[in-house]
Amino acid sequence: MAKQTPTESQRFQVGLNKVVSQIHQYQSFDLAFPHLEPLLLKLFRAERITVYQRNRLQQDIVSRFKSGDEVAEIRVPVSTASIAGFVALSRKPLLIRDVRDAEELKKYHPNLRFNAAFEKNSSFSSHSMIVVPVEYNGVLLGVLQLINRDDGSSFIVQEVKRARQLAILLAQKFKYDLGCTEGPFDYLLDQQLLTEEQLQKAEAAASEKLPVSRILKEQYQQTTENIGRSLEYFYQVPFLHYEPEKYGVHPVAEGIKAGYLQQSRLALLQAETDDKVWILIDDPNDVDRVMEIQKVIGNLDSQLAVGVLDDIYQYLGMSVGGSGGDHNLDTILGEMSEDDATLMDDNLQENEEVSEEDSTVVRLVNRILMDARQYNASDIHIEPGKGRSQTRVRMRIDGVCQDIIQIPAAHAKATVSRIKIMSHLDIAEKRKPQDGKFGVRLKGQALEVRVATIPTVNGEGVVLRLLQSGEPIPFNKLNLSKPNQEGLKDLLSNPHGILLVVGPTGSGKTTTLHALLATLNTPERKIWTAEDPVEITQPGLQQVQVKPKIGFDFAAALRAFLRADPDVILIGEMRDKETANAGIEASLTGHLVLSTLHTNSAPETITRLLDLGMDPVSFSDALLGVLAQRLVRTLCGDCKEQYTASADDIAFLRRQYGEQAWDKLKLPDGLKLWKAVGCKKCNNTGYRGRTGIHELLTGTVAMRELIYRSATAGEVHAQAVNDGMRTLVQDGVEKVLKGDTDFDQIRRVAGGH
Repeated sequence: MAKQTPTESQRFQVGLNKVVSQIHQYQSFDLAFPHLEPLLLKLFRAERITVYQRNRLQQDIVSRFKSGDEVAEIRVPVSTASIAGFVALSRKPLLIRDVRDAEELKKYHPNLRFNAAFEKNSSFSSHSMIVVPVEYNGVLLGVLQLINRDDGSSFIVQEVKRARQLAILLAQKFKYDLGCTEGPFDYLLDQQLLTEEQLQKAEAAASEKLPVSRILKEQYQQTTENIGRSLEYFYQVPFLHYEPEKYGVHPVAEGIKAGYLQQSRLALLQAETDDKVWILIDDPNDVDRVMEIQKVIGNLDSQLAVGVLDDIYQYLGMSVGGSGGDHNLDTILGEMSEDDATLMDDNLQENEEVSEEDSTVVRLVNRILMDARQYNASDIHIEPGKGRSQTRVRMRIDGVCQDIIQIPAAHAKATVSRIKIMSHLDIAEKRKPQDGKFGVRLKGQALEVRVATIPTVNGEGVVLRLLQSGEPIPFNKLNLSKPNQEGLKDLLSNPHGILLVVGPTGSGKTTTLHALLATLNTPERKIWTAEDPVEITQPGLQQVQVKPKIGFDFAAALRAFLRADPDVILIGEMRDKETANAGIEASLTGHLVLSTLHTNSAPETITRLLDLGMDPVSFSDALLGVLAQRLVRTLCGDCKEQYTASADDIAFLRRQYGEQAWDKLKLPDGLKLWKAVGCKKCNNTGYRGRTGIHELLTGTVAMRELIYRSATAGEVHAQAVNDGMRTLVQDGVEKVLKGDTDFDQIRRVAGGH
């Protein structure tokens, strides 16, 4: 029987099997390629072969393996500017009969060009090509390029199919070289940060409005960093988190309707360090979306990146996870974005502005105020962006600033003007800082807001302070330690003298003062307060708002009070020598005086007042005590976890508390502490609410002697500790031991080391 001649298909399969056998003999394709090159060239009857590999950190592909030595390396961008780059971008295989035929290339894409520069100093000339993408699980890993048939003819369609078979083999090898994973969240599974069951539940619960990434963060406490790393391993592109201080909206986005970007779930960004267009998208494997936005970008240098939907929406100026209804931030900003895009399309000029009385602007300001009240924010920061960039809105929640939304550029000035109108400020004056305030009722709730506008190089910035209103908190809710609580009660029992509550701005001094006043507020006492502003009201108090602009300052109010037969006087702040002297004189003439001062510690307060020019004799006689305080974030009661303290933890606590004092605590072995975790109720921060840490210096006989001779702060501190004062750090450590807070918060507010 005559031996049958193998068909072309059979010949190829035999050759491909040899290639597979060779590949498996080497750990990496780098080592295998020198042995594979002659086999591959013979298999495809090609003159040359180039294998490009994906560069995860850059938007380009690099020739890892190639025939010829005219150039050491070929690096091309993933774009329509080159043949290999176009295949990498479009994921479509190309069969080109003549790469130098511009008309043939235009059939694939108008921008497509052959770069002959790589063959400039070579006798080799490219003509026919097969170029196919190397993909695994839909993720681009590289590009395979076959150049010129050895008989001078063009490649045929059947050979494209065979090249794709080889690309599949290459993908299997590249998968290990590049550390690819099977799915977007497989890294979390591999690192045992998540279970298969949890991932399946998250994917089943996900929807268009509730992405898997948010479920993983809120329900399974996955960090953004770990989610980002997992997405990087799968998609093989950089992960970008929401970092508005590093990335802003790219100018090319100004000509694109915001609604299109929102629908496409992508943002066009620009880094501080370069001018390239960062295409941030939730699925870099969605070739149709990537190709479409590339048409808009044109020939601009670009870089593809992956991001979670929540971060993309924040870059687009949308709030995340907002409540439903016609007046939530998503809806209002969506309307603004549509208006903004329309104005852009109509060539909006610099002097064209949206009116501050526009209904969407009014609703936006009201909604921001309502959300700030709901989040229990203390401040709202409205920060203008450069040029046509969006305006950033942040809120200080539990003492920490958090990004909330971004306002479209065309509505930014109108939003600021609306706030200035509400505050009775001059909307035409944009060169000088202005201060004002306003009160509103939102859904039946009264809200008083203090406003400060400050001109910046990008426009007017605005800070709104939400003033606490309503009843004072009870004295026993201040979370004072037992010695401090008893010490304060003892000081308040004095009929006259001066008691100071000190700390930086926002440390809760007013809250503490009103809690102290509530214990003194009895029918037999007459109490006058001078405040700026009056935040907390109590029945039975005579409360006065000072107005420095008309000369009615704290000193003037204090002089008036002395003619009004008071028992207790509260002075909002001792801002100057005149007020301090008047307060001390009032305390020496039979009145109990309470006030505040901006100092860092109780001992420092003594030297600060002496430096102001206080008479040491009068001051030493008048002083009852000084309560210094800070606010620290408290651990969320719903998700905090207990753990056994390590030797390093205990060493840190001993160092902060003091060796001698620490031994007096007599703590058990196997000390248990608490740590932040994060859940839905605390917005995945691990913290919810704040509490105070305190130090109480009392005016003992020894302390008065030191004040009398104008002792140094060090001497005052040593005497206060000797008198029983526990420092801010010591009080903070005790609250760590109680499980109220953790190390990080004590370091942040008290400077632990």
